[in-house]
Amino acid sequence: MQTWIVVTIAAAFFQNLRFMLQKHLKDSRLSTAGTTLTRFLYGAPLACLLVAVLVAGFEYRIPVVTPEFLAFALTGGLAQILATHCVIALFAERNFAVGIGFKKTETVQTAILSFLVLAEPISARGLAAILVSLFGVLLMSKSPRLRAADTDGLEGPMTMVVNRATGLGIAAGFLFGCSAIGYRGATLSLDGGDVLIRASTTLAFVTVFQALVLSTFVRLREPGQFSAVLGSWRVAGLVGLTSVLGSLGWFVAFALQNAAYVKAVGQIELLFTFAGSYFVFRERSRPREVAGILFVALGILLLIAR
Repeated sequence: MQTWIVVTIAAAFFQNLRFMLQKHLKDSRLSTAGTTLTRFLYGAPLACLLVAVLVAGFEYRIPVVTPEFLAFALTGGLAQILATHCVIALFAERNFAVGIGFKKTETVQTAILSFLVLAEPISARGLAAILVSLFGVLLMSKSPRLRAADTDGLEGPMTMVVNRATGLGIAAGFLFGCSAIGYRGATLSLDGGDVLIRASTTLAFVTVFQALVLSTFVRLREPGQFSAVLGSWRVAGLVGLTSVLGSLGWFVAFALQNAAYVKAVGQIELLFTFAGSYFVFRERSRPREVAGILFVALGILLLIAR
């Protein structure tokens, strides 16, 4: 199996763990902005430590930063802050499954952005794999019923699309697509070094930038939340660790492969989610959800075999 596929699957696994931890923090004591901050505030020191270990212990040299790197990295970093904020906000929505499904349209949106920004074409087989996987995501995400509070007074099929959760989900998908393109562009723009040091350098630069920006925002707008984030260090520290491990996987994968293909394989995160639901929480999936899992798996297999 190719390296980019292995690291993408690992990244999706750690991302799933991080969202579970952040949901716990959101449900307990932190606001949306505070929960979002945990990822970057506790992740930044670990990302910098990784670069320091590579330089001091393995004689790596930090690549030369270029203007193109700064543009791509800062754009990707801001997009990821907003995307993460949208996902955390989804945790407050009753129809979370519907919204998270539309968030997963990031695969198709990333393919479009990759073509427009980086001029990276998608093969016919690759596009088919992406669409098959997306169909599986939508099958799994369709809610069996919505409460009146979830529909904003709308009735009929449009309630599946026109509501706050799906709006946040689609926005998150678009912003995650922008961050993926930004990070791939950033890692490719660094001058010198192999994939690992370029990905690690990009990760460290971006997470420090994100931690500074969001810490400033939270201290100015929600000063009590910053103290709450520091007080939640036990769980928040795990958020930072899983964030760095997941992000490093994504960054390495983006350096090796078209971002659209990476995001398509990353749909395997949904399989981890359903596995945890079944084995940990003893929840049972509906036939439609099982069918969705199979379509996601089929899409990933199409990409692996392409």
